[in-house]
Formats: sequence, structure tokens, C-alpha cells
Amino acid sequence: MRTSALAVSAAAALALTGCGGGEGDTAGSGASSAPPTTLAPLPIVKPSDMKPLVGRWVGAAGDHFQFAADGKGVWMRQKQKLWSGTVVPEGGGKYRFSWKGGDPRTASYWGVALGEGGRSLVFAGTNQTYKKAAATKRGAQGGRG
Repeated sequence: MRTSALAVSAAAALALTGCGGGEGDTAGSGASSAPPTTLAPLPIVKPSDMKPLVGRWVGAAGDHFQFAADGKGVWMRQKQKLWSGTVVPEGGGKYRFSWKGGDPRTASYWGVALGEGGRSLVFAGTNQTYKKAAATKRGAQGGRG
């Protein structure tokens, strides 16, 4: 089972690498045989919509997602960034990911859905479950040190 999770994760990462999934993507900026795709502009993300998603989410394959209150997110495996961009709340515990700086609006496979009362999420791109990591308390020692 672990092998298939790694294979799916690797396939998703390769697909991203080939398609340039990051916000600041420069790959493919030259001539391409694919027609240009029009994406909607990114909506303004409210921190209250992001609150359930904020934090680090760890997968069984050694990868993780990290989301901030401003809607910024990243998907990492070891030190390799597989995706970074903006998360767009859809409601009902579902969030879609930006693509090349825009909002795909319909790419529901490229996002996450919360489950287990907000303690886990499922990434639709690989159908893998991620568990919320315990929050660390920075500065909990009151400035001693």
C-alpha cells in the first residue's frame, strides 16, 4: 500500500513539474504547442475562511502541506517544493489550489477537503490523507534564553 501511495505522489509531482504548477513558474515560458489557458483572477482570501486549514499537514509518504491564514500554501516532499500558491476556500471544508497564479475554478482534483472533524484532510490529486501536526508554541518560554 505504501508503494502505491509513493507512486501516486511521485506521479502527481512529475505532472506538476512538467506543467509548472507554481505561482512564479517560468518553465514553459517559451513557445509551446499547447494553447494558452485563461484563469480567473484569485479572489481575496479571508483569514476566517482559512482558520480550519492553517498549519502543517503530514502525509504517510513523507510529504506535507503547510497553509497560512492569508491563503498561501505549499506542498513539500523532503526539501522539494511540489506546489506553492494560494488556497481558495470553496465552503463546506473544501479548498482548491491556484494554478499558475490564477484560479482554475473547476479543478476540484487540485485541492483538499477536511475530514475527521478537522483533524485530517484528503488531497484530491492523490486521494491521500494527511493528519494535522501538533502546533508548536513559539516563544512559549517568555523570552528566556
